[in-house]
Amino acid sequence: MALPDGMTLRPAAVDDAEAVCALLNRVDELEVGRAFTELHEVEDDLGHVSVDLERDSWLLHDGDGQLIGYGIVRDRSAGERINLDQYLLPGHTAAGLHLFGLMEARGAELARRNGAERAVLHLMLNAQPAFDTGALGGRGWRHVRRHQVLTREVDPKADPFPEAPAGLRLRACRTEEDRRTVHRLLHETFAEHYDFQDRSYEKWCSDTGAESADWSLVWIAELDGHGDVAVLRTRDERADMAWASNIGVRSSLRGRGLGAYLLRYFFAFYADRGRTRVGLGVDTGNATGAPALYRNNGMVLDFAVDTWELIVPVG
Repeated sequence: MALPDGMTLRPAAVDDAEAVCALLNRVDELEVGRAFTELHEVEDDLGHVSVDLERDSWLLHDGDGQLIGYGIVRDRSAGERINLDQYLLPGHTAAGLHLFGLMEARGAELARRNGAERAVLHLMLNAQPAFDTGALGGRGWRHVRRHQVLTREVDPKADPFPEAPAGLRLRACRTEEDRRTVHRLLHETFAEHYDFQDRSYEKWCSDTGAESADWSLVWIAELDGHGDVAVLRTRDERADMAWASNIGVRSSLRGRGLGAYLLRYFFAFYADRGRTRVGLGVDTGNATGAPALYRNNGMVLDFAVDTWELIVPVG
């Protein structure tokens, strides 16, 4: 589809971060009811080592020069899986479809560069998106998964530090060896999860911003007779809530209360730190019992995000 008359496209630059953040928050307000995106997140995206802004990003302006759309393509798998993000103000579907065409072509190019025989493109959209998903379906995209963002209020009096299960010890991640243990445990405990990406330690560090991460907010659980068995990885750079990126327990030890302990430790740690709200994301198709665990411990739905998929040849 051609770009509508009067509209222009150009690559994004790092200096565009504030304008892009403002656009994303306008979309957030339409979809979630509040501004949700923070400037450092956009800066991280635009400055990520894996992104070639000249070829992997687009800014869409209307005839008055207003920024109405933003797209970015990320190759974080070094294989066939390529991530797309697009944000578009309502009323500009034709321009959005033109941008999708460019993003899909770039995704196929990246997968081909990786040596893949096909490109599996993934796009994350709010479950009640501002974009016309009917038009998206017309391009061959299909909805394949739903994740929920769950949140909970925390308080030091209501959320004391829990007693650890017998033989379990928790240590903060402080050394390079600990970081490699976190990588190993995450790959082991999430290997059967939907859309798991097997990455080398170096690739994982690059993709997740390990060099700038606060590793004191990551913990490893050791169990007598079993060694290191679980991991709790959290973040505390958002204004609205602290976040648990991963709670992973080795499959052979699930059902012993280790996940519940790590979850309650997460609540207690951030309540003690002065936070009043925490959150995490969960796959609604998760078969480990995690959604029930979170809800049984007082977490409630904030909003949901859908994964859309398009598979294209790379020739």
